[in-house]
Amino acid sequence: MEIVVCVKPVPDAETRLRATSDGTRLDPEGVKFVLAGYDESAVEQALLLKESIAGSRVHVVAFGPAPRTEEVLRATIALGADQATWVDSGADAGAEPVRAARAIAGAIASAPHDLVLCGKQANDDESGLVPAALGELLRVPEFSCVVDLRWDSATSRFRFQRPIETGVESWSAPAPLVVGLQQAWNDPRTAKLPAILKSRKAAIGKVAAASASSESRVVAERFELPPPRTGAKLIEYKTPEDAAQQLVRILREEAKVFP
Repeated sequence: MEIVVCVKPVPDAETRLRATSDGTRLDPEGVKFVLAGYDESAVEQALLLKESIAGSRVHVVAFGPAPRTEEVLRATIALGADQATWVDSGADAGAEPVRAARAIAGAIASAPHDLVLCGKQANDDESGLVPAALGELLRVPEFSCVVDLRWDSATSRFRFQRPIETGVESWSAPAPLVVGLQQAWNDPRTAKLPAILKSRKAAIGKVAAASASSESRVVAERFELPPPRTGAKLIEYKTPEDAAQQLVRILREEAKVFP
């Protein structure tokens, strides 16, 4: 089975962010980039399927600028991916999701892909649009928010579940298929040092930015951080009832959220 995993480099949750001088995008200077959280699960799910289905291969594809995208791809090779392709976005570090999907679809359309796995959404823009756009562009069915993804060799179909507001849906679908994954069977694994060192020398395919996709139809007008927090106020109390009374007084007299 040929499994393609689409990943995205995003700022580490502990990295301090700031806007550029013109306020239109994130300033990448000094920012540490890592795999998006749900993408980590997608890579883990691909590796689990590879281990359970003889002859399977995992091909990881990422769209983005240098050097962050290549670093993230090398991290997936260290985890066990067989092949990596970097779709170079050039200087456009904040491409809209549909443009990114066009670029990725162009890179993998002619390559074997029984299953295209994505994280259900990236934890920077939270758009969740790439899996659906890939399904449309590749002309294959797409399902998002997927858990418990399995391959049923007896029926040659994928079986999986989708949590919904009232419960859980159970689905089955044949390959090829695009899946926006919510959770893998296991927590994402950690790469071992020998694999990390080996990944630094691994060959990574590259698709030039000029041929990657058309121009973006969406332009960011402004990027701004939320206002700084004003700090917490500690309440000294002897009983829970005392704490509740003090909290109500503060909300009414100081915060003025109650009449």
